Amino acid sequence: MIDIQKVVAIDVHTHAEVSCCQPHDDYRSEFDEAFAKYFKSDKRPTIQETADYYRERNMAFVMFTVDSEFNVGKRRIPNIEVAEGALKNDDVMIAFASIDPHKGRMGAREARDLIENYGVKGFKFHPTVQGFYPQDKMAYHLYEVIAEYQLPMLFHSGHSGFGSGVRGGGGLRLEYSNPIHLDDVAIDFPDCPIIIAHPSWPWQDEALSVAMHKPNVYIDLSGWSPKYFPPQLVQYANTLLKDRMLFGTDFPLITPERWIKDFDEAGFKEQVKPLILKENAIKMLKLQKN
Repeated sequence: MIDIQKVVAIDVHTHAEVSCCQPHDDYRSEFDEAFAKYFKSDKRPTIQETADYYRERNMAFVMFTVDSEFNVGKRRIPNIEVAEGALKNDDVMIAFASIDPHKGRMGAREARDLIENYGVKGFKFHPTVQGFYPQDKMAYHLYEVIAEYQLPMLFHSGHSGFGSGVRGGGGLRLEYSNPIHLDDVAIDFPDCPIIIAHPSWPWQDEALSVAMHKPNVYIDLSGWSPKYFPPQLVQYANTLLKDRMLFGTDFPLITPERWIKDFDEAGFKEQVKPLILKENAIKMLKLQKN
C-alpha cells in the first residue's frame, strides 16, 4: 500500500522496457535503432530496478508497456509481468496494462482478468503505434470493460519518438495521436479519467481545449523537460487546469531528478507544484481513503 503522506511525488508515466520472462524481441530492429538515436539512450532497466530506483527517492510510479502486436508486429512485454511487479512492490508501484484494441472481445476479456485477478489500475493506449483512432468504435469493447470499473485510460498524444527517423516513419501515422480525437472518448466514458499524455506538440491547443471542456480529462506532463513546455501549457497549469495536470517523466527516457529540476525553473507557481507532483494523481487514482 502506498503511503501517500510519505511519498513526495507520483510519476504517472513510466515504461516497462525489459521482460524478465522472455527475451527481447528484435523483430524490426530499425525501430530500436531509431528509438535509441532519437532519445540518445538505449538504457532499459528492469521492472524491479525501476521499483528500487523510485523507492530510494520516496516516489511512487505508474508503469505500463505498449502492446503494438497488431500494427508493428512486435511481441509485447506481458501485462501480467507488470502487474505482478506492482503486487510485489505495492508500496511504490501501480500497474497499468496495455492491450491493443484491435484484439476486440479477447482484449476485453484480458482486461477484465487483469483488473479482477491482478489488480491493474488503468490502461495505456498509443494510437500512433497501435494504428487506430481513439474514437473508433472498434476500441469500445475494451473501453466498456475499463469503464465498468471507472479506471483511467491514458493515451499517448502528439509527436511520436517511436518511428522517428525510420524510413516512412515505419508506417506509423502521427495524426492518430491528435488529442482532439479524445473528445468523443471523454463524452462516451464520462466517469473514466482520460489522461492525455505529454505536451501534445504540434496540437497543444487541442489538448488544452479538450481538458477545459471535459472535466474527466487530465494532462500528464511527461516526455519533455519542463523547460521546453509550450507557454500556454504552463499558463493553464498555473490557472484553469491546475487541478488536472499530472507529473510524469517517460522514465527511463527522462529521470525524475532531471524533470523536477527543470520543473522548478519553468515558471510554475509554488502553490501549484504540490498539485502537479502528487495531489492531482492521488485524486485521479483514488489513492485517498474516504
